[in-house]
Amino acid sequence: MEQFRLGEMEQRFADMIWKEAPIASGELAKRCGEVFGWKRTTSYTMLKRLCERKLFANENGVVRVLMPKEEFQAAWGEQFINEVFDGSLPRFLAAFSRRKKMNEKEVEALKKMIEEME
Repeated sequence: MEQFRLGEMEQRFADMIWKEAPIASGELAKRCGEVFGWKRTTSYTMLKRLCERKLFANENGVVRVLMPKEEFQAAWGEQFINEVFDGSLPRFLAAFSRRKKMNEKEVEALKKMIEEME
């Protein structure tokens, strides 16, 4: 299991937690029943999986965030570039720009980011 890759329902569940945490685990299970149609056991199984991946913690019946969504997305992006592009950001950008042309604003933002890294 890859730590920073989530299936569709894991992602939707994680998004709910990121939005609502801290939240009582019982309330989270109730919300999952309303939103996803899950049984209580399904909610707790999914929560256990995401806690094992160190995204969230369920302590004393309260679910809290261990890894903020922005940090998770950055880690997932890094993992993706490492796996698919051998860790090469320039190769990723070259592949990305072949199919989607960046507008002037995006190019300027990218230039600014590169300048800040130097």
